[in-house]
Amino acid sequence: MNVELKQSVCWIFALLMMLGAYSCSDENIGHSITDTKSSIIEDSTFVMTGVSVPNTKLQARTSTQLVGEINCAGYGRLKSDVVCQLMPANRIDTIGTNVDLIDSCRLVLCLKASDGFTGDSLAPMRMTVYELEQTLPEPIYSDFSAEGYYNPNKPIASVSYSPASAKQYSEYSYTDGTIVTWREIAIPMPVEYAKRMHNLYVTNPAAFGDPEEFKKHFRGLYITNSYGSGRMMNYYATELEVYYRQHTTVRDTVDTIQVSQQVYAASTPEVITNNNLSLSADESVKEMVANGEAIVMGPSGYEVNVHFPIQDIINTYKANTADGLSVINSLQLTIPVEQISNEYNIAPPAYLLMVKKDKKNDFFEGDSLTNNKDSFYATYNSATKEYVFSGLRPYILNILNNKGGIATDEDINLTLTPIDVASYTQMSNYYYYYGSSQTVVTKISPAVSQPAIAKLRLDKAKIKVVYSKQSVY
Repeated sequence: MNVELKQSVCWIFALLMMLGAYSCSDENIGHSITDTKSSIIEDSTFVMTGVSVPNTKLQARTSTQLVGEINCAGYGRLKSDVVCQLMPANRIDTIGTNVDLIDSCRLVLCLKASDGFTGDSLAPMRMTVYELEQTLPEPIYSDFSAEGYYNPNKPIASVSYSPASAKQYSEYSYTDGTIVTWREIAIPMPVEYAKRMHNLYVTNPAAFGDPEEFKKHFRGLYITNSYGSGRMMNYYATELEVYYRQHTTVRDTVDTIQVSQQVYAASTPEVITNNNLSLSADESVKEMVANGEAIVMGPSGYEVNVHFPIQDIINTYKANTADGLSVINSLQLTIPVEQISNEYNIAPPAYLLMVKKDKKNDFFEGDSLTNNKDSFYATYNSATKEYVFSGLRPYILNILNNKGGIATDEDINLTLTPIDVASYTQMSNYYYYYGSSQTVVTKISPAVSQPAIAKLRLDKAKIKVVYSKQSVY
């Protein structure tokens, strides 16, 4: 073998040894030709700032109906009434019955047994229902006024109401194995209203398969608090229940008449339900906002525009990892909350959405869910009094991988706003007590389910980035 060939073989052997050193695990014996040092770095030195801004125009797209009026020291004065279209049943029972056998109907409003209201449970109040005479506009917002859409001289139903007088019901939930409890307030409706709906089905059944056609005949309802104050009620479902007599046959020979019941129509997220909100914040709240406090308040109150230091985080990360390989493990934001004392113990919002400021309207108008890249949500933890946004890693990776590590103004300027979150529990096993569960979010909308207020302590917020680094020396 000549000298040149020997040298080539030696270089190849050395190269293979080096490659072997890089592919070895920590179980290698002895020293490799090239040594590496791995470390995990945690940095939480970053500061976030923000300012409260009014949030008075909401597009909720929800079936939640907030009805009532409160004047709460430390919070403010809130009034809310509702306009809603109705989603018809696909089919109305006409077997063995007719329009003359309809006896009565009622509008049933359902509320949670535990937190379905805010304020005084015994305050005397009255609720009145009107039929809409004009088709509701689309889109519709929380600053909408029903004036001109109904005749104030023609109420069709009215009832005195309170949580204490509402009937309570319970049933077993096969979804998560719990007992679901709720209360119902029933408003007697004119029997002619149900008969009109029955006749429409008989003459034009296709209208019950098309909400656009149905609303030409039944434009919807206006539901308002017509007497008293001191309580805000949150209804999560509204149904028109109809009672009628029906001829049936027993044992093939004996004819009888039984009383039957069917839901002819209901408010659902597929058709318009709008909470017409009027909120005037307490002077103490306005003073906190004027002093630069980060106040979130709902519904139709305040949100917080924040400057998120994502570019500082990226610059620091790059500077600390310039001499080696690295990977970001996590990015998390924790915001402590200071509860604001008020007469009715109104709590902080149950959920906060953090979304790019310029994308907030598109988020709600598109009926979007969070993607952890430009929108995120956190649940309020009443035990620790904080919101934790834990899934921010895709947010920073998107800027590093797709934008060359240069954050735009859109990436930096975010909004924190109160939201309502609808979800269900998905079980991995038929028997809930044997399997695991997963919460699946189905809808995110601006918070209109109940009054809420809190001070976000941005001065004590903690932004923590964790990354792994491997240095070669």
